[in-house]
Amino acid sequence: MRMSKMYLKTLREVPSEAEIPSHIWLLRAGMIRKLVSGVYGFMPLGRRVLNKIETIVREEMDSRGAQEILMSAIQPAELWQESGRWYAYGPEMWRLKDRNDRDFCLGPTHEEIFTDIVRNEVDSYRQLPLNLYQIQTKYRDEKRPRFGLMRSREFIMKDAYSFDRDWEGLDQSYQEMYDAYVRVFERCGLKFRAVEADTGAIGGSGSHEFCALSEYGESEIVYCDGCDMAATSERASCVDDPESSEPMEAIETVFTPGTKTIADVASYLKIPETKTIKALLFKVHDVEYKYVAAFLRGDRELNMTKLVNALNIPEHAIEFADEEEMGNETGAVGGFTGPVGLHDCKILVDSELVGARNLCAGACRVDHHMVNVNYQRDYTADIVTDLKQIKAGDPCPVCCEPVKIARGIEVGQVFKLGTKYSESMHAYYKDEKMLEHPIIMGCYGIGVTRTLAAIVEQHNDKDGIRWPMAVAPYHGIVTIVNTSDPVQVGLAETIYQGLKSAGIEVLLDDRDERPGVKFKDADLIGIPVRVTVGKQAANGIVEFKHRNWEKSEDRTADQAVAELIALVNEIR
Repeated sequence: MRMSKMYLKTLREVPSEAEIPSHIWLLRAGMIRKLVSGVYGFMPLGRRVLNKIETIVREEMDSRGAQEILMSAIQPAELWQESGRWYAYGPEMWRLKDRNDRDFCLGPTHEEIFTDIVRNEVDSYRQLPLNLYQIQTKYRDEKRPRFGLMRSREFIMKDAYSFDRDWEGLDQSYQEMYDAYVRVFERCGLKFRAVEADTGAIGGSGSHEFCALSEYGESEIVYCDGCDMAATSERASCVDDPESSEPMEAIETVFTPGTKTIADVASYLKIPETKTIKALLFKVHDVEYKYVAAFLRGDRELNMTKLVNALNIPEHAIEFADEEEMGNETGAVGGFTGPVGLHDCKILVDSELVGARNLCAGACRVDHHMVNVNYQRDYTADIVTDLKQIKAGDPCPVCCEPVKIARGIEVGQVFKLGTKYSESMHAYYKDEKMLEHPIIMGCYGIGVTRTLAAIVEQHNDKDGIRWPMAVAPYHGIVTIVNTSDPVQVGLAETIYQGLKSAGIEVLLDDRDERPGVKFKDADLIGIPVRVTVGKQAANGIVEFKHRNWEKSEDRTADQAVAELIALVNEIR
């Protein structure tokens, strides 16, 4: 491609809206353009990178027997109502009506659609196993779109769905997709970890999230160097402190003026925060109870994902309660709520409190706390479970070594759906004896646009993007220093044509611009190799520079062509 004919607009200044490296560099390199908040278009160079990523995904999926189809982004509400997710998915679902007042949504995912296809066309065990996938635009009405492609309202995703006769078949399909994802992200040049994850609104019995390591990632990864444990912080189990051997003391109510926080009451009573009980109050919607009180040790933080999973409600169905309003119905008192005497609400207690002894809790009375509060003797719970947020240094739930925490960008996730959709939507098959069984399903997603952003997060420097060769928009760029010099132009043209004939994707920077502008643009857009044709053109000598090198090196024109071809062949 001749850059004199190329549609390219680079930016010299950092856009005010951009906050993280991928957002900054993709905008500055002219690869994406914002339409409205959370919605981006892809310009020629950005589209080429997307094509490269999609090709890698297709090759790995196809090599494992998956078959590509393409479904509509517009989905009828009836299918979502049938699966029970029309309400459960919440406000992120973009809902709309047609002229006949029929409900539809813009698909955030496609479990229902693929299940509907298979239940209508697959009825025999002979047709299984089956794996279907698509690469398609998805829509989620994010409350707070941010970080460019990282959290947008419209994005490109590869979603695949496996259909098996039994759980052993699902295990095999799941492992095949897991292995395919490892290959996809390795080929894209990403440093990543596959970690156990919460299944969220997709559901199912098990899941792994593929996280590209990045300080700007929204996923928090908990891992252990002492064993293979790795999980998202939402999913990671916590180890309770050992059960206390203290004898129970007599419960007592004490005056604690103005001590609404854990830190305040611990300081006032001169006790460690580990000897206190923290209360968090919530209001829930569309269930048989209205209020929830969650209790955990005062030095711990609540894991909201564990809470909603324990309650078996969608995340959007819970919010922090108005303390006064809740107090009128349950006896709670803002800043002084404890589990003793609370009524007319669902009470959840963190498992660690069961074995603790003689703790301090709110007395459900202004300016008062109770001391020597003990589970079972003084209060009980509707649900006892792990509600804690794990933190760095906590013991590993597998080997008890201290865990570490890193940040990552979720670029893919795989799920063992089991019969979640096949039973609710009656996707059954007949075995050899003509008996019906629910199809066992798996679901596998890759965020294509998010993968693009993650690559930039990991591959950039002060001058711009440094694309890995496999996903670069072009493999190389031939830069002419002086376009008015026929010798330079002639040698550059020879190199350019030679690379093209060898199947190398190459740019020819033949623009009438200063050399400094050309060099800056080449670095900014991240082309892996630059061949500069300058003053030594008459001697057949050019400058050869890899994007990751500090300085260029002299090569003959033939050497430069051969070296670039060799670099490209390494990824083919």
